[in-house]
Amino acid sequence: MKKRILALVVGLCATLIFSSCSSYNSNQSKSGLKERVLASQGVTASFAFGGLFMINGENDTLARIAPLNGGNSPGLMVLSPTRNIVASFDSSTNSVIAVSTTSETTIGSARLPGPTSSFVIPTATALGYAAVPTATVSGFALLGAVETMNFSAGTVTAIAVNSAQTVVSNDSGTQLLVFSNDSDDVIVLSPGVAVPPVDLSCYSSPGNSVCSIVHDARLSRPVNAIVSGTTAYILNCGLKCGGTLPASVAVFDMSSLSITQTIPVDAATMALLSGSILYVAGTPPTNNDCAGQTTAATTCGRLDIVNLGSGTVTGTAVITDGYHHRMDLTSNGQLFIGSRGCTNIGNISNPVGEVRGCLSIYHVADGSVVIPADNGDVNGLQGFTTRNVEYVAEGGALRVYNLANDELLINNFVPQGSINIVGYVGDVKAIDFF
Repeated sequence: MKKRILALVVGLCATLIFSSCSSYNSNQSKSGLKERVLASQGVTASFAFGGLFMINGENDTLARIAPLNGGNSPGLMVLSPTRNIVASFDSSTNSVIAVSTTSETTIGSARLPGPTSSFVIPTATALGYAAVPTATVSGFALLGAVETMNFSAGTVTAIAVNSAQTVVSNDSGTQLLVFSNDSDDVIVLSPGVAVPPVDLSCYSSPGNSVCSIVHDARLSRPVNAIVSGTTAYILNCGLKCGGTLPASVAVFDMSSLSITQTIPVDAATMALLSGSILYVAGTPPTNNDCAGQTTAATTCGRLDIVNLGSGTVTGTAVITDGYHHRMDLTSNGQLFIGSRGCTNIGNISNPVGEVRGCLSIYHVADGSVVIPADNGDVNGLQGFTTRNVEYVAEGGALRVYNLANDELLINNFVPQGSINIVGYVGDVKAIDFF
């Protein structure tokens, strides 16, 4: 009798778990977790569906709920400033899917005319903007657009911008900076006055209320920007990206649409602002040796510490190479820097000799750099204020780093230093303030 009861209990538990997993598209109840973290993971040969997998940020365990809707192949994730909305790009359908973090249910989706590697949700409303370099716009001979995504209505409208690659918003969503490949211009959009369903005003009548094209001889292949109030720190990739000038940071007044100064740096594709200090990372086309590091890599990147008060570089550190596109500063002063397409050394699966990938950890206090023993592109970084750990999506795995020693955290929950998510992890985001 006891064996029968035990069998029934086990069977019931299995049924409940299966039901939870198989009904992942239905409305989800609140998870009840205090510190929620989402990891995007796509369909794999061993896993039938993708989604946004929820992790308990208090102890690094997978939540016992079905993943939130992110499509079959979610990767890049973006949060609204108040974290009430998280949206992910599904590469299998070229759709951006928005989810309410309060109810943990889908708000809606917007299908784009092509893939995107950059989109923003500037405010708490269900409205976003995506740069789509291959978009075909009716009445526009060239390719490219910034697509306005209304998630609640499921609609997309286009503002034509040639080869739009990266979009950055001000705090209110009233101004967008748009950067295009192989261009020395910066496009400034005021999307609220655009005329749907297609707006060609960037090129039919430049300098109008919707679009301004900023030409300046000090711009050299701008690729990204960090916005603080009415000031944008534009990253000039320069010679590395085919420009005619060396890399620099252009200080841009978004009210007057003018550059007030430029600050020379070694390289510039990614930056992080902390008070009056701007950390700028990139891989220079020359002077990119790995001096000071014992490594088989022959090319290294650079991190420049820029004092915005004096407009000068006050320090430089050697980091891994590649195209730097992720940064996160922990509460105890460790700057995690991630790139893609870097020089990988060794094999993390068989760690004999040097193992090196796309992650660097810079210590603000003493300027030292640690290159963890891992491989692969860094696609996501997430720190905590309540715990001394950093989540790193590297090489498709979700690593947990112990900030006390810059090594993988090993305990009962993460025995291999990774959270056990099947398939390739494309990004990681905390959806609660903590």
